[in-house]
Amino acid sequence: MFGQQRQTQLYLDGVAGQPPRVPVSEHALEAKAIAMMTARAAAYVLGGAGREDTMSANRRAFDQWRIVPRVLRDVEHRDTRAQLFGIEMRMPMLTAPIGVLEIVHRDADLAVARAAHAEGVPMIFSNQASVAMETCAAVMQDTPRFFQLYWSRSDDLVESFVRRAEACGCKGIVLTLDTTMLGWRPRDLDLASLPFLRGMGIAQYTSDPVFRRELELPTHEAPSRTRINLHVLGVLRDLLQRTPGPLLEKLRTSWPRKAVRRFVATYSRPSLQWTDLARLRAMTSLPIILKGVLHPDDARLALEHGVDGLIVSNHGGRQIDGEVATLDALPGIVKVVNGALPVLLDSGVRSGSDVFKALALGASAVLLGRPYVYGLAIAGEAGVREVLRNIHAEFDLTMGLAGCTSLADITRDTLA
Repeated sequence: MFGQQRQTQLYLDGVAGQPPRVPVSEHALEAKAIAMMTARAAAYVLGGAGREDTMSANRRAFDQWRIVPRVLRDVEHRDTRAQLFGIEMRMPMLTAPIGVLEIVHRDADLAVARAAHAEGVPMIFSNQASVAMETCAAVMQDTPRFFQLYWSRSDDLVESFVRRAEACGCKGIVLTLDTTMLGWRPRDLDLASLPFLRGMGIAQYTSDPVFRRELELPTHEAPSRTRINLHVLGVLRDLLQRTPGPLLEKLRTSWPRKAVRRFVATYSRPSLQWTDLARLRAMTSLPIILKGVLHPDDARLALEHGVDGLIVSNHGGRQIDGEVATLDALPGIVKVVNGALPVLLDSGVRSGSDVFKALALGASAVLLGRPYVYGLAIAGEAGVREVLRNIHAEFDLTMGLAGCTSLADITRDTLA
């Protein structure tokens, strides 16, 4: 089975004097990735809201549950496959949408798309990607993908994003509800670093015809008092490098600077309400999945409004300090939904045993976030592939050692 094959390969590589380039250990993986990041990149990727208590709570929630194995069961043949929104997956895991991946590796989302295709793992394209969705979709071929949507202040832009997601073969729209404004993130604030202001993570926008058309609209921002110095000139240079188009045109029209201003003016919409879901439904026939649902009453409202799936998420602890851990919130959401639609879990997943625990508490699948970014930082596409393989292998072995041969065997009875 996959877990044993992966494990054996790692040991055989060791006999040949080739230890893993990408560490298997969770803590070693993070440490090596940090060593390869700039201070700004590390702050953005690792940072959470406030004192980062929510990030810690996400991990504590997993640690509070223990797997109780059953023995003397025939587990030689195991099946980790899962069904979700009409697609078949090799294991119940997708890559979470994470923006500004260029901050850790030049290939950014494209490397993740290639790795996801190679490993058969569905990918959720980030609204704040460094590579346009069409480019990523092309390398993924028939591997399933979804598009994460932040509802901006421009409804025309929202509709354009949705149309593009449909056209490039996305299987659903993941409407993210927990980031209608940025949380208080001290690591970024201490460095006065917001990547978007440097033209990073806005490729979905700069590649969009509606966004380009809206560049000349007034932004209603206060006049800038920034003095021109070497640092500002460096930022302007970065903008020119990161935005598409001929250099002379960009210098003549100043459109890269206008693009950043337009992005700041249009992202995101704090006034979003339940009634807006009807407008999104009118835009697309794709499944609509709500990301960021933590309260059972919101799960009830989601059912009433006819959504197709929920993702229990606190944005990896990046939005509210002291927020409820996602694994703690999961059982209450699952109880309300009662099998009517898939419930996925995001935030805090670090291992195959974490995947097992989430499924045992009712999740249909999980989203993997920071670990694959660490792999990306270390070795690009190959690093992401290594991380995805390791999580899959550990999940497969955990299933077998717990006495389970399929996802149907992973029930609440397997935990204490």
